[in-house]
Amino acid sequence: MKYYEDIEIGSSKSFGRYEVTREEVLEFASKYDPQPFHLDNAAAAQTHFGKISASGWHTCAMTMAMMVENMKVDRQAGLGSPGVDSLRWLKPVYPGDILRCESEIIEKRRSKSRPDMGIFKGRNQTYNQNDELVLEMVSNGLIRVRDRDGSD
Repeated sequence: MKYYEDIEIGSSKSFGRYEVTREEVLEFASKYDPQPFHLDNAAAAQTHFGKISASGWHTCAMTMAMMVENMKVDRQAGLGSPGVDSLRWLKPVYPGDILRCESEIIEKRRSKSRPDMGIFKGRNQTYNQNDELVLEMVSNGLIRVRDRDGSD
């Protein structure tokens, strides 16, 4: 199990593989982001997307699925997240794309109000099969500390 004390600033890793299907793009968009360019070939062809593309929020969800799968392998004493500092969708994601992730720890600190908890900040990037960056976010994670009385 990986605790706050085990997290190293500057550490990075590559992980994940997610095949984007047309069915999933349509299902997600129908339910959560029903804009025409996510649902209709003709409408999408009239936009800069050129064809049906995944919602940016769907791209976030696919990224999160890969991150959670990676957490099962790289077991962490995680406690959730207080949020995201920044989020950018840099290129459209299309059915047929294959996504992967890279992450880097860029900051960490002990919680002042909760001695049993640490906070770390990560830069998370999602790439397509052509190594094109499609999503970048800086997120915050909460994690248990091993030694409540210790310091960084």
